[in-house]
Amino acid sequence: MYRKGEVHYQALPLPDRVQRPDGEALAAAEGFLAYMKKRHSVRDYSTRPVPEAVIAAGIAAAGTAPSGANHQPWHFVAISDPAMKARIREGAEEEERAFYAGGAGDEWLAALEPIGTGVSKPHLTDAPWLIVVFAQRYGVTDDGARYKNYYVPESVGIATGFLIAAIHQAGLVCLEHTPNPMKFLGALCGRPEHEKAVMILPVGYPAEGATVPAVAKRKKGLDQIMSIFRG
Repeated sequence: MYRKGEVHYQALPLPDRVQRPDGEALAAAEGFLAYMKKRHSVRDYSTRPVPEAVIAAGIAAAGTAPSGANHQPWHFVAISDPAMKARIREGAEEEERAFYAGGAGDEWLAALEPIGTGVSKPHLTDAPWLIVVFAQRYGVTDDGARYKNYYVPESVGIATGFLIAAIHQAGLVCLEHTPNPMKFLGALCGRPEHEKAVMILPVGYPAEGATVPAVAKRKKGLDQIMSIFRG
């Protein structure tokens, strides 16, 4: 992370080597792919509790993500307090009412229809944990001086991807809820003005009768998402 006065490069021998023989590399990659195909964004949650240590380990994994100039411009707020979750749900549903009443265009609403979303957000109170992801527009040193952060959306996006993968690895599910604008989240979570809430992840176990939209299982084929230029 950024520290005032640290302006010189110092090389460190590669601390860890996890490389595999070619055959093992392919098997590992295919195994990871198979497991990630079992990841689902879920809106129906069990009230079964999740230990705080599991959430903390997932956030710690997110904190290992690469970032612009290694400034790590993120903060994660984990919430199990029922009153705070209720306040977040209230604010989210208020925004959703405005969204569905005309804030969104017809094309956007049509795109969302197969997903089955609506104003009601029970997952924000049913899930045992909410993790609010904050992006830091700029950093602040211990003495109060500002410094520039770089590639903030990209960095926070990568870290959030790490977090979602860690949640899946723990056998839990989550849902990627993007607050817009829900500015009250900063004050509610005790975060400074230079941080912006960019995502809320309800985290927990799926309810017994949990469902997912059929359309969510339609993924683009490899030929649509990859190009190769062979040497």
